[in-house]
Amino acid sequence: MDKPQRGYWCECRTQDLTTGAMPALHASFDAYSAPQADRWVAVALHTISPALDPDASEEVWAWLYDGRIATRKALLRAEPCTVSVTQASTRITWTIRPVVFLPLAHRQCIELPACAHDFKLQTPD
Repeated sequence: MDKPQRGYWCECRTQDLTTGAMPALHASFDAYSAPQADRWVAVALHTISPALDPDASEEVWAWLYDGRIATRKALLRAEPCTVSVTQASTRITWTIRPVVFLPLAHRQCIELPACAHDFKLQTPD
């Protein structure tokens, strides 16, 4: 990739509804087409649906049959989309956002700028 390219940034987050904690990021994916983006969510939903309770499973299948069409149309209009399912006290949310992916400079055999060594790895407390 040598020039900016349109695509979609996809994320999956979970949130424990009993604690009020912020959603935790569990997966992300860079998609280069609307079908690729909504397929990422569909595969995840197909995968987890057998383990869900009846209400959550019904939410999943409603999106797979009807909501997915609306999601694809929204993505083609460059609109962000969200798909959520709640299982017991956990909410799982997939988001898809239109983005422009920027090319990165090729760094092999090139010395990094001095400021690159100023950044330290942050570890969670």
